[in-house]
Amino acid sequence: MKIAVVGSTGLVGQMMLKVLEERDFPVSELLPVASASSVGRTIMFNGRAYPVLSMQEAIDRRPDIALFSAGASVSKEWAQAFADVGCTVIDNSSAWRMTEGIPLIVPEVNGHVLTEKDKIIANPNCSTIQMVVALNPIHRRFGIRRIIVSTYQAVSGTGMKAVKQYKDEANGLQPGAQVYPHPIFANCLPHCDIFLENDYTKEEMKMVYETRKIMQEPDMPVSATAVRVPVISGHSESVNIELTTDADLTGIRTVLAEAPGVKLYDNPGANQYPMPILAEGKDDVWVGRIRRDESRDRCWNLFIVADNLRKGAATNAVQIAEYLIEKKIINAEMSGSLAV
Repeated sequence: MKIAVVGSTGLVGQMMLKVLEERDFPVSELLPVASASSVGRTIMFNGRAYPVLSMQEAIDRRPDIALFSAGASVSKEWAQAFADVGCTVIDNSSAWRMTEGIPLIVPEVNGHVLTEKDKIIANPNCSTIQMVVALNPIHRRFGIRRIIVSTYQAVSGTGMKAVKQYKDEANGLQPGAQVYPHPIFANCLPHCDIFLENDYTKEEMKMVYETRKIMQEPDMPVSATAVRVPVISGHSESVNIELTTDADLTGIRTVLAEAPGVKLYDNPGANQYPMPILAEGKDDVWVGRIRRDESRDRCWNLFIVADNLRKGAATNAVQIAEYLIEKKIINAEMSGSLAV
């Protein structure tokens, strides 16, 4: 298949290329796309160098799938132009997530809603993805009445400049660009994205609205607090859920152990619990610290961790593309000649 990666020089774009390689995705022609300042540079993919193209050059080549990770404004401006030439766009930005008629997809949860008519598909927020992968199987078995979540989000979720700020501060250097309003090294900021009129941040409200849409529960009560922490890679979440039916620890662990995309890692006596350092570089959503909330009936606590650049972004986008091919929503000539 002819695959465009829009934003190919960014953190997530680079990870998309890596995941495409690792998963042996059927790429017959790669079209790396980036801003005008990057056009003409080369991108390495499967041992070959590819020139970075402009948006219009990529559109003119009519890709089968375009993986977008270049920001919401770019997606708003260009995604439809790709779709108009028959390309299926999988967009990692916030541009289309809550747009009516645009599917917001985590394949393990709601891939079944995709059809051939869906030419723009939204990739959810990183924090939302890992939470719904873990919670949806519990919801389908026991029913979830309410979700309370506090996140501990890595600086790579903000991009390359944030990682540089963290490293500069860690090395005692004056940051070249102050991405955050306060230092992030040896600090925690209860401030992810901008504050809204209700005093929640945009990131927190993303988790509310996206969870409802993905899990097809428009009235699900969700309350979120999002915190940026001095970790480079891997988002963590402390989640409290209230169930509609009774459950026990064995039942919840069994559901999670059998859930696609979940790695159950829950043995406190052996100091085994999810941590960013374990999830980094992996595609599973790690779940542990499962315990009954003794302050309220039918309530449980969980700790959920995932690599925010992989399952939280790049891997989920590639998995959507794989799902489209597997279910023959997009037809691909699956032959050895397609390997780059």
